[in-house]
Amino acid sequence: MDPLLYARHGADSHSGHTTTNTAAASTSPDGSMGMDTHMSMMAIFQNSMSTSLFSTKWTPTNAGAYAGTCIFLIILAVIFRGLLAFKSWQELRWLDKEMNRRYVVVNGKAPLAENLSRDSLGKAAVLSENGVEENVVVVQRRTGSHARPWRLSVDPVRAAIDTVVAGVGYLLMLAVMSMNVGYFLSVLGGTFLGSLLVGRFISSTEH
Repeated sequence: MDPLLYARHGADSHSGHTTTNTAAASTSPDGSMGMDTHMSMMAIFQNSMSTSLFSTKWTPTNAGAYAGTCIFLIILAVIFRGLLAFKSWQELRWLDKEMNRRYVVVNGKAPLAENLSRDSLGKAAVLSENGVEENVVVVQRRTGSHARPWRLSVDPVRAAIDTVVAGVGYLLMLAVMSMNVGYFLSVLGGTFLGSLLVGRFISSTEH
């Protein structure tokens, strides 16, 4: 083999090897940067007092500002539980009004007792108490969901309450997503305090 050709082939091979190493070297930093980015995106709690809340303009600069932010989150969580209790109370109030409206006696109409006696779900029974017997009609509860009619005095108010509840809930979620231990514990503390105060008024479907 011609020495000149061999030397040229060796030079080309060395050049290709160098290029490969350079490409590998340039790839390595990219890979490490990707790994660092992946690690930084993992859910890891931190206790920095300079954690921003909702905006970069709301960044505590000292211990007092951080404590004030935590107190705000506690109050916000209490308000959230209060809103849930208010919504449950309002729903019961609307239901009571609807039931009272449904069973109004109208002239020329059959009385309620007669309507119930003809109900397909009604069953005759005898109620006995202290030796006194009385004929009654037991009406079974209808199975399935019964949609209530849309009312201008009810549904817009319900939609507004739901919007406020969702907004406050998302604010609390953003505070927890900051992964700050103090903010997280503040939301839990406010939830506990709010449930302690008004939890008995919240229906199970609102949790």
